[in-house]
Amino acid sequence: MSREGVEHALRARADERDRISGDLLDLESHTTYQLLRGATLRGATERRWAAAQEALARLWSLNDAYRAVLRDAEQLRATRARLGSEQLEQLTGLLAGPSVVLRAAAKPVEQRSLLPPPDERLTLDQTVTRMDAAFREVTSALTDIDQRWSDLLPRLDAADASLRRVRELESALGESAPGLGTAEAELKRLRADVVADPLGAAVEPDLDLTVRRLTAAAAELELALTVKQEFARRREDLVAALDRVRAAESEARLAHGAVVVKIALPPQAQPRSRVDALAGALDALDVSADPWVQRAKRLARLEEEAGAAAQQAQATAKALYGLVGRRDELRGRLGACQVMAVRKGLAEDPAAAELFERARALLWSAPCDLTQAAAAVENYQRAIHGGRA
Repeated sequence: MSREGVEHALRARADERDRISGDLLDLESHTTYQLLRGATLRGATERRWAAAQEALARLWSLNDAYRAVLRDAEQLRATRARLGSEQLEQLTGLLAGPSVVLRAAAKPVEQRSLLPPPDERLTLDQTVTRMDAAFREVTSALTDIDQRWSDLLPRLDAADASLRRVRELESALGESAPGLGTAEAELKRLRADVVADPLGAAVEPDLDLTVRRLTAAAAELELALTVKQEFARRREDLVAALDRVRAAESEARLAHGAVVVKIALPPQAQPRSRVDALAGALDALDVSADPWVQRAKRLARLEEEAGAAAQQAQATAKALYGLVGRRDELRGRLGACQVMAVRKGLAEDPAAAELFERARALLWSAPCDLTQAAAAVENYQRAIHGGRA
């Protein structure tokens, strides 16, 4: 190497040494690295971190040998203001040749021979390449472990917060949520697994199940607490809702009574009352000694059933009155067909006249069989249209 080449190489290697030292300091100050140094690990994480520590030991060993060569080169350069050929040759060997000596590791006696184990010699570039590979192995392990902790620990924290919320609601309600006796122990177990073996801990299914249970329990307890606080008002509202059911069912019975003399109805068309059963369920709820979680569900179900019963009764009345409207529609359709028959000169046709009389008799009888009447009108219409409906 020329004098200029040596000077440039020394400056570049000094910068490289400082950069590597900074990276190693950053590695040792990394939060996850600090946590792992004092952690008790197990499973896949223990094995991965043990391999990373071996890589780290190699990295420091390589770095020490690398820095020793640079130190020798800098000391040699400092001996003379102007380098002679001998110094240039020595510096070239240090900076470009296989100047980094890696001492052979001691082997167990059963693996030794009487010949001395050969040392390995590397150039500075080869040494940096090996340090980089070891550094990447360590940071890869750190990244994977840190990612798992970053994914799982916040979820565990959120689950712990949900558990605290459940306990607060239980205290406010004075009751315990059923089926959650082991939730606290389960969360502690999951956290211990994640802390000790984040890479091998398959905790997501159990954590998801526990979170769902806590979420459902919190929702039930919140509903129960709300019902407990609002029970008097909601009971009054439910009593009013039952009055609306009674009114709607009364209207349905009146509709049935008015329609049954005009339209032939099947036995199942008779309106059935649900109000007595709902009122009985409300009376049972008043005297119930069940926990508020169960009473809240029963009250909510009663509110839904009362609303549905009123809607059903209203729909029944509307449908019954609609049958009379259907009869009147068929009467009008029959009249229109008769007018069409006159225009076509079919009014005196015996077959058409017979079909008309059958339809008219069915539509003006009481009670009217709508199914037969509709078929009769269809037959008459088809006859006056030449077989087309």
